[in-house]
Amino acid sequence: MNDSFSGLTQQDEMEGPKAPKDPVTRRSGFSVMYETMIEGTARPDGSFAQEIYLEGRLADKAKYTGGVGDEDILELLTNCEGLRRLVHSIGITVKAHNPEVADVRFVYHNWGKTSKYESGTRLELICPADGSETMLFMEEYDWSLDDDVPGSFVFLFDRVGELATVNITFYLHDGFHVPEVSMEEPVDFDSQAYREMIAKSILNKGNNKRLKAAIEKAKRGEQVTVAYIGGSITQGAGAVPIHENCYAYQSYALFKQKFGKDGEESVQLVKAGVGGTPSELGIVRYDRDVLRGGTVEPDIVVIEFAVNDAGDETKGNCYESLTLKALNASNKPAVILLFSVFVNDWNLQERLSPVGWHYDLPMVSVKDAVEGQFRLSKAGGNVISKRQFFFDIYHPANAGHRVMADCLGWLFDIADEASLDQTDVDTSKPPVIGCDFAETELLDRSNSEHIATINMGSFTETDTDLQMVEMDDHPYSSPQFPYNWMNHPENGVSEFKITICCKRLILVFKDSGNSDFGCADIWVDEKYIKTADPHENNWTHCNAVILYNEQVSKEHTVVIRMAPGHETKRFTILGFGYI
Repeated sequence: MNDSFSGLTQQDEMEGPKAPKDPVTRRSGFSVMYETMIEGTARPDGSFAQEIYLEGRLADKAKYTGGVGDEDILELLTNCEGLRRLVHSIGITVKAHNPEVADVRFVYHNWGKTSKYESGTRLELICPADGSETMLFMEEYDWSLDDDVPGSFVFLFDRVGELATVNITFYLHDGFHVPEVSMEEPVDFDSQAYREMIAKSILNKGNNKRLKAAIEKAKRGEQVTVAYIGGSITQGAGAVPIHENCYAYQSYALFKQKFGKDGEESVQLVKAGVGGTPSELGIVRYDRDVLRGGTVEPDIVVIEFAVNDAGDETKGNCYESLTLKALNASNKPAVILLFSVFVNDWNLQERLSPVGWHYDLPMVSVKDAVEGQFRLSKAGGNVISKRQFFFDIYHPANAGHRVMADCLGWLFDIADEASLDQTDVDTSKPPVIGCDFAETELLDRSNSEHIATINMGSFTETDTDLQMVEMDDHPYSSPQFPYNWMNHPENGVSEFKITICCKRLILVFKDSGNSDFGCADIWVDEKYIKTADPHENNWTHCNAVILYNEQVSKEHTVVIRMAPGHETKRFTILGFGYI
């Protein structure tokens, strides 16, 4: 296994944790992971790992998974000093699904103050994979004075694709107490109560002409493509294994099972979810990731940005633009708007659903299905708890992805049984929010020659350390925006210049947690516009920002120059969206 995750001191490795001075069974404790399924996924460093991120999330894990309601305790979990005051020991239980897996490596990692990913404490244990509990006693390890916040749990396997079910319990120091949380019965997916919950997800049945056309094509055995575009939930985050248990694959499989002629493979899947990104990036990559450069004409497009679009600068303009881009394709696909939900019952349904009402589109709200029953006890009618639905505070677990898929499946059933709407959706009416970006196209290093004039300056390198995404039904991940320009400080003037004739321009740049990356100033026609900071989110993903938005197309020159004091740093331009 990859030794880069090791955080034990030499003495720790020689002696290991000592026996506890008093039995842990006497201590109060709570779960931060409960019966959670994990997978050894291939990582760029060659390891096979499942990361569980804790920064800004640990208190919510304690609240929603462990049932902790004490605000003082929750506050202690927000930083490393408080966690050590609170937590006496950590119990880790790993049950491998493959009996040949003998053990799994567990790493607990604090983020550091000086260097986020490098300077914090890392604690490591080898856990037997037989379901027995392994203890990590906090006082037995040296802790860095640079520890800032709890960063992550990491589980490492010897082979790719191995699965396990894990539990992590925090046992508390004397003087702290939390009430015990009772065990929950498994979700009864066949119950009448479950079906009634799923039925509440239909926000709008919508005009069914296009959806019924896709269903009839499938019944005739003709090729039908079901496409999904969205954020990390559409990518499949929280689903294990991600390519089979994500809601996109499950709902596609339901469609194929319900309507595919004789089980033929004529129903195809396109899955294009990218974690941490809004519709502002979705509109840039739609042609590439959904239409596959014009080689795919989806019959159904599911759009899921209800929990990602807080980062959309246009406050819905890009969302409506994306919806219209899909609707206005020559083959007239059905467009379904899907509204997922966070563990705190939040989404942007109120902002985005007017687009669906405006064009009378089918709309499915997972929030409407589950929010009300989350507040109920099992005796009072609860069907699925938050602990069962969510993998973490943002993403569904396998059960949550199943719920999302069944909500879409219910819409498919309703459309199939309903009478055909004779008129089509009307996309010629004025937009309800805006459609400025509906004609956005992607410009990157692979196609820029005939679109713009570019002087790369020092941006001559190609960045290969990119956001990785599981597309379609692939168990492996693929790099996003591989045809990019990366600044190399030794390659001359630290700037990039592009001259292009267009009326709107979106820059896509790489966000990174690597300290080698620095900020770049952006100038349009010699006027300073903004500074792009690759550490704003501080993890490797794609960041889209609007450089200008005008009503008339004309020539502009954009200069991206390393900011003062950052000339020796790197910066990666992933691409542009232009109109």
